[in-house]
Amino acid sequence: MANASTKTPIKICITGGAGQIAYSLLLEIATGKVFGNDQPVILHLLDIPQCQEKLAGVVMELEDLALSLLRGVVATANPETAFAEVDIALLLGAFPRLKGMDRSDLLAKNNSIFIEQGAALNKVAKKTVKVVVVGNPCNTNTLTCMNNAPTISPKNFTCLTRLDQNRAKSQLAKKMGVSVADVSNVIIWGNHSGTQYPDARHASVRQGDTKVPLIQVMSDDAWLKSDFITTVQQRGGAVIKARGLSSAMSASKAIGDHIHDWWYGTKEEEYTSMGIPSDGSYNIPPGVIYSFPVKIAPGGEYEIVKGLAQDDFDTEKLKATYDELKEEAVAAQELLKS
Repeated sequence: MANASTKTPIKICITGGAGQIAYSLLLEIATGKVFGNDQPVILHLLDIPQCQEKLAGVVMELEDLALSLLRGVVATANPETAFAEVDIALLLGAFPRLKGMDRSDLLAKNNSIFIEQGAALNKVAKKTVKVVVVGNPCNTNTLTCMNNAPTISPKNFTCLTRLDQNRAKSQLAKKMGVSVADVSNVIIWGNHSGTQYPDARHASVRQGDTKVPLIQVMSDDAWLKSDFITTVQQRGGAVIKARGLSSAMSASKAIGDHIHDWWYGTKEEEYTSMGIPSDGSYNIPPGVIYSFPVKIAPGGEYEIVKGLAQDDFDTEKLKATYDELKEEAVAAQELLKS
């Protein structure tokens, strides 16, 4: 087996490199928590010109960590420099939603950002690059980025719904009085927004050496169809209200989980949630980035988990979040004409 001295470093670009999510995520990546303690990395950090001084301070701290796995850092305001030959692009940076700004305004501000980043990825990144969009509205930002990188496979563009999945797992474990490690196969369907559908119907709970369906253990079906869903949907807002800032520590952990599974594959008999280009599965038409349950093979090839039973409640929830995404996709397309 190769060791850290002989393995080829993974080149990872992180946009919004001077931001609070990046500040947590950089340590996880550079210390080996995401890719393992034998995998060296090279970090490319991108941020706007106004943040370059702050970004320089982040680079100083990375240097001061004296980490053997960190083989280099590039800090820049130029997307083409940042994305040059990268294996992974983690797009954290986006225009934030300001007070009084409606969703259409947010889409307009972010459209130009992700048009530029998609074009830069298309021009200089590896054609095998794995792109994860975190900046909101992340599903539609992913669509915009993907549509502006025509020489990179659409399957290489995903958005983060792992944070929502982690939140859902935690709520279920708390309700049942078990470890989060005992809960698996919770699904997040649709948009990373208030319409998302956290679904525990196909989840499992470990009891001893076996896994049993969660719905056989959880007797509170009313809670699963009400408070559980709304708690996960509104968790980001609850964190902001309590902390005064958006989720950073939990977001960085979720990004690490997402890219680890996409790089190394999911565990046998388990799946995860990722926002990906819809292929028509579960009656969700193509043309949107939609969160589905996926299984991932080592190396990153993923496939949607097929054949999961759904009732009228599920179908209604899946359609509601699709309708929102379709509306966003149309609005983003209209912005290109204006």
